Amino acid sequence: MEVDKPTTVMCTIVGMDHSNFCYRVCSICERTLPEDPSSLCKFCNFNSNSDNASVSVSSSSKRLFRLLISIATDTKVKVVICFDRAARVLFGCSADEFFDFAKVHPFAAMTAGKVLQGEMFKMTLNKPKNGNAQHLRVSTVFPLSSVFRPVIETLREKYGVRVGS
Repeated sequence: MEVDKPTTVMCTIVGMDHSNFCYRVCSICERTLPEDPSSLCKFCNFNSNSDNASVSVSSSSKRLFRLLISIATDTKVKVVICFDRAARVLFGCSADEFFDFAKVHPFAAMTAGKVLQGEMFKMTLNKPKNGNAQHLRVSTVFPLSSVFRPVIETLREKYGVRVGS
């Protein structure tokens, strides 16, 4: 793979780290927040409390996906990181929605990894912009199976959950 050029690969998902699949961010500026639910964005709350603020807004948080997945190409197995936009293709829902689902169904994250295992995708991989980052970034994901179903659909069926209930 050339240094800064994106590479498109056909691959199979071999596994997923289900222990840490999402992270909290400010819902206004999307800066990363600590996992403590009571912590607020220091930047947005500081600006909303200043005299120049036209709108008095207290920042809340939301969750975004950050998946570590192992993929196998025709030549090697590698670990890549899949952030929110690409992970939504795999999961079919927001990280908040999946997090809430996983609170009610404790093994949902582990089962999600099993559901994805063996699925084939066309992925575009980019070198990380941060020099300290270890893994290639997945920028696009395209399922190669015509019968692919997002993880949340499979899990809802497996756990007998109806949409809207």
